[in-house]
Amino acid sequence: MSSGTRPDQVTEEILRYFLRNPMAADSLEGIARWRLLNETVYRKVDETRVALAWLVDQAFLTETTMTGIDPVYRFNAEKRQAAETLLRTAKPRGEAPCL
Repeated sequence: MSSGTRPDQVTEEILRYFLRNPMAADSLEGIARWRLLNETVYRKVDETRVALAWLVDQAFLTETTMTGIDPVYRFNAEKRQAAETLLRTAKPRGEAPCL
């Protein structure tokens, strides 16, 4: 990668990790094995948060909140038919569902 090109995804993930953890230090292998796994988990948690918010907003899931614990999500059985229809009409993995 030359100095004028946009960084690829791996480069961005490494940089994000070090921005969040400016005191971190590790070897190439350590970064590849542990730090990027950490970055993947961080990104997946954020993606999951967005997906759960959408599912709750669409009433496919219910969210129960109580003081001192994280929210708990449950399937809304009244939306079973709508959920099955959504999944049948969804685009292949990696694309947003047809809504």
